[in-house]
Amino acid sequence: MAFDLSKLLRPHIAALKPYSSARDEYTGKEGVFLDANENPLGSITREAFNRYPDPYQMALKTRLSQIKKVPAENMFLGNGSDEAIDLLFRAFCRPGMDNVIILPPTYGMYEVSAGINDTRVVKVPLSTDFQIREDEVLQAVDAHTKIIFICSPNNPSGNKLHRDAIYKILKGFDGLLVVDEAYIDFSDEPSFCEELDRFPNLLVLQTLSKAWGLAALRLGMAYASREIIAILNKIKPPYNVSGLTQQTVLQAMGNMDKLGGMVQDILKQKEKLIKDLGKISRVEKVFPSQSNFLLVKVPDAHKVYQQLIGKKIIVRDRSKVQHCDDCLRITVGTEGENKRMLQALNEVLEAQAND
Repeated sequence: MAFDLSKLLRPHIAALKPYSSARDEYTGKEGVFLDANENPLGSITREAFNRYPDPYQMALKTRLSQIKKVPAENMFLGNGSDEAIDLLFRAFCRPGMDNVIILPPTYGMYEVSAGINDTRVVKVPLSTDFQIREDEVLQAVDAHTKIIFICSPNNPSGNKLHRDAIYKILKGFDGLLVVDEAYIDFSDEPSFCEELDRFPNLLVLQTLSKAWGLAALRLGMAYASREIIAILNKIKPPYNVSGLTQQTVLQAMGNMDKLGGMVQDILKQKEKLIKDLGKISRVEKVFPSQSNFLLVKVPDAHKVYQQLIGKKIIVRDRSKVQHCDDCLRITVGTEGENKRMLQALNEVLEAQAND
């Protein structure tokens, strides 16, 4: 189907004149800077944080472009991928009129952002084995459907979604398809960033919060056509990524070998954790995972969750989420953390059996 971005965009956003910051009007690095009302004396810290950061994070994007093989012009960087999700609603969804499609169980911020932006959510649940029902998704599309959100590898189930199903939706939908790849570094699936040139209606989300171990820095990435990226840059706050985050992430990107090593260590621990969970008789199922967590089915999961907290073992109770009855979501920890969790879980389940 033909994709027309101008028809998707909210008219007032198309006509919006964006805020022009001091660093938009002068992008040089040298000179006497008296344009942004900054403190000329420095900062109250030892480090100099008195100058506003690059609003478009070009040094960071240039380095990230080399790593991800995506041109800098096709990147948006934000305060976590949640910022990009929110901006997509602001740009494309008319409050009280338009809708988006989500595929539960899925990442909860799609629905939260929809609620904040007064956008109706149409839910087309995944199958019971957590795969896309692509024909049902396309049948749910109407004249007011602006965005479809797909999370792969999926949260909270952990599995990758069938690629052919995603392609079918990309080809059959004339709105924006968002593929959220927060856990892609743990998957054997190639990134959909490879498909940006083929599909102008595709936007890929990624984050540095998981495999990179940079959750506290809050940096998320969106990859899309230059036209879509230009819209996100037009409506974002002027300095949405702090200078400290930009500097720290840029330094971290000089240590890519450590990233690969950490991913392999986590995957190794995950495989061991799967085997060890399988040895606990009252663990009913460990679902396939292409992420850094496992969805685990146990009897009376909510009670087990509460008892684990009593032992200072913190997991996520997903037992009220669609298709996740009596399931806990357990992040892969260190070898020592996993041992403590397994011991506590076994104790709780054994006590439960003896009640």
